[in-house]
Amino acid sequence: MDARLNLHENAIAAKFFKRLNAAAAVVAEAGLPERTGNLVVLRASQINGCGFCTDMHTKDALAAGEDSTRLALVAAWREATLFTDAERAALELTEEATRIADAAGGVSDEVWERAARHYDEDQLVALICLIGVINAYNRANVVVRTPAGWYEPGMFAA
Repeated sequence: MDARLNLHENAIAAKFFKRLNAAAAVVAEAGLPERTGNLVVLRASQINGCGFCTDMHTKDALAAGEDSTRLALVAAWREATLFTDAERAALELTEEATRIADAAGGVSDEVWERAARHYDEDQLVALICLIGVINAYNRANVVVRTPAGWYEPGMFAA
């Protein structure tokens, strides 16, 4: 598959994604566990059908020490026993926030309350921001059809 255009070589895209990356870096300051963040970006990427981001975040999570079985089961997390209650709450929030148009009223109070039981205010903000950022990346890559499979862990590190 060929991309419609290369977001990694376009000057406007480079400026935009540099700023988006800077915004995403704030998430690391909120104390959200890295493993949770990795699961969140992977699940949103799966939902959005972004092959490039699914490839990238799977490889980055593996490089960070995540278990391959857990990553393989992210799409079926409800039936999997390998996730903590906190991770399950984050994955549920990710799904509702990513599929926001599918439910009148957006994220339900029940989903929010489950997440709030496990994460403090800063971590909840981090989850919201991370979900927003990955959805922006997913949409850009899906629109231009960025091919998957060529990413190497850490290749975009500053």
